[in-house]
Amino acid sequence: MNNTENKKNEPLIRVSHLKQYFPISMGFFKSLPLKAVDDISFDIQEGETLGLVGESGCGKTTAGRTILHLYKPTAGEIYYRGKPVRTKKDIDDFRAKATMVFQDPYSSLDPRMTVSDIIGEPLDVRKMYKTKEERRERILELMDHVGLNSEHAARYAHEFSGGQRQRVGIARALAVDPDFIVCDEPVSALDVSIQAQVINMFDELQEKLGLTYLFIAHDLLVVRHISDRIAVMYLGHMVELANALEIYDRPLHPYTKALISAVPVPDPIEARANKRIPMTGEIPSPLNAPPGCPFNTRCPYATNACREAMPELREVEKGRFVACHRVEEIN
Repeated sequence: MNNTENKKNEPLIRVSHLKQYFPISMGFFKSLPLKAVDDISFDIQEGETLGLVGESGCGKTTAGRTILHLYKPTAGEIYYRGKPVRTKKDIDDFRAKATMVFQDPYSSLDPRMTVSDIIGEPLDVRKMYKTKEERRERILELMDHVGLNSEHAARYAHEFSGGQRQRVGIARALAVDPDFIVCDEPVSALDVSIQAQVINMFDELQEKLGLTYLFIAHDLLVVRHISDRIAVMYLGHMVELANALEIYDRPLHPYTKALISAVPVPDPIEARANKRIPMTGEIPSPLNAPPGCPFNTRCPYATNACREAMPELREVEKGRFVACHRVEEIN
């Protein structure tokens, strides 16, 4: 295979054995590592949306922030277009093409700045204009991309609704002309009616600007709508990775099965026919994770082997990865 073909098949983002541990003080100069992200690996192809789902506290937001080096990784590598992101210069170059949309549109925007200044701040930092007029035109263009009017430019964030504020946050993320955006639960703080508008806008922007997303959420219906593939996380580990429709229609990991069974179905007849898979017990603390498979304390299929050895995330079908010792038996 020649270099051109290699480049073509190279994922935009590659995450390899990523770990993010936070030291937690236990008193008397002792600390324990909180394993927020514990050895996850995946690729994201250019123009793709990878959904990252799991319960609150599973490490999905930490994973997104660590990929952008907002947290320094404890171990593992992040590659952008085949090149490792390690040095200060690598990180700066990467952040010129990778950015984030935050979860809370109320706390992620400075209340003392006008919309124009919020959107224009990345342009100022990166010196992406020659004249004030060029800056103004770029800000208005970004506002137009996200459905905001030019008269909104001089107003402050507190004068807007949640949906409009999130549009301001998205316009700010687009300012650096990124290839890759980490969307950290960008619609979870919005009304359901507004969620659909914002999700559709993400789709339109992806098509228009050729964007690649890591879309973090706990709402499986939202993730199914926007994602090409879905990765499921549990207690810092990745337990399943597959095509979005496949994972929704035929989940293979016991945890994914339980998650999918809990998704509300609008059709009452279909909802009655659906069998809910209840999960017993609480999610263990990442400070004191169980040995072996992280899901073994809540899994109805767990055996002694599950309690002793960590299953590897392996390809069980083409393009389908599952971390379960008994995946073939239980499906």
